[in-house]
Amino acid sequence: MTPIIEAVPEEIYDIELEHSLLEANAKIARENRAVLNQHGITAVDVMGAIGSGKTTLITRLVERLKPKYGVAVFNGDATTADDTAQIASQNVPVVQIATVNGCHLDANLVGKALKRVDLDKLDLILIENIGNLICPAEFPLGSRSRVVVVSVTEGPWMVKKHPHMFRGADVVVINKTDLADVMGVSVEQLIQDVHRLKPDIQVVPASCKSGGGLDEIAELLAPKAANANA
Repeated sequence: MTPIIEAVPEEIYDIELEHSLLEANAKIARENRAVLNQHGITAVDVMGAIGSGKTTLITRLVERLKPKYGVAVFNGDATTADDTAQIASQNVPVVQIATVNGCHLDANLVGKALKRVDLDKLDLILIENIGNLICPAEFPLGSRSRVVVVSVTEGPWMVKKHPHMFRGADVVVINKTDLADVMGVSVEQLIQDVHRLKPDIQVVPASCKSGGGLDEIAELLAPKAANANA
């Protein structure tokens, strides 16, 4: 049975009393990062709006990466286990993280999830954040990198409307490019919008249907040398 991590109100209340919420989260994120570094694990925070295609993208990446690496997935889903079941069908460890607020994961919950998997068997953890392009930007989880997934089906203005999210990303995936013409959305324009915010960021157009861009994304997110997480 897939383990489910849930926050309890007392934990959140205690954190708010001791420090500001953001300060407390940052402290726990650093602790998570230290645990990951200790075990030589690369963690990637995958963020994006509802319907951007995060779950399908992660499923396709797991297919490509699990033959070479020990892979686990933490899935942020407050209400259903549908996404968790889809990823678990790849026969990798999956932990569902249910949040109280429902708009983002926090480092406390990720820290609890780290205790539910065998870290000695893992090289890579893909963390699927809650579907939201605002709140997750403020809450680091301890990951090595942050990926933002934006789909052409979300329209042409998503990047411009959420600059903070994209400025804090390390990789941006323009997803569902096979539907760009149907939606009347320019992939090149979305790429330009991202580069105006962060000129040196890696932007990868992708389609989980055709497979375009998936090998490149897998290579970007794959665990690097042992000191890559330092």
